[in-house]
Amino acid sequence: MATALILIDQAIKVGVTLVMPIGTVEQLSEWFNLVHVLNPGAAFSFLADAGGWQKYFLSIFGIIVSVILTRLLWTGVLSTSESVAYVLLMSGALGNVLDRLRIGAVIDYLDVHWGDLHWPAFNIADIYVVSGAFLLLITSFGATNTNPESTP
Repeated sequence: MATALILIDQAIKVGVTLVMPIGTVEQLSEWFNLVHVLNPGAAFSFLADAGGWQKYFLSIFGIIVSVILTRLLWTGVLSTSESVAYVLLMSGALGNVLDRLRIGAVIDYLDVHWGDLHWPAFNIADIYVVSGAFLLLITSFGATNTNPESTP
């Protein structure tokens, strides 16, 4: 499933790159645009002007997180929703890592706005990460420890 999600992310980004020159803005509604921007930083363009080292730091961080999540998936998880959350987090992280390693920045193309107030542009890999984090948070509220050896 992670491979399919990463391929979807990368296919959309290739499509955006082929069809829309960098800086293009296509208004689809009063509150939504398709854009083509490059983000050399992290979420909300954090570290975008850091001088280049952030590309390596963010790539290594994304790979380490993905390795940890893969290990957690192999050792067993409490529920299907936890598994889905880990796969979403890993897919989003690796989708953006591939961009950083390939072109040095993440391709963003979704722009939500209200008038002149724009949310930072994002992509489907970002949606995977946010959805996975939200699902993991929701799952953690319902998690109970069923191991009788761990109770006092």
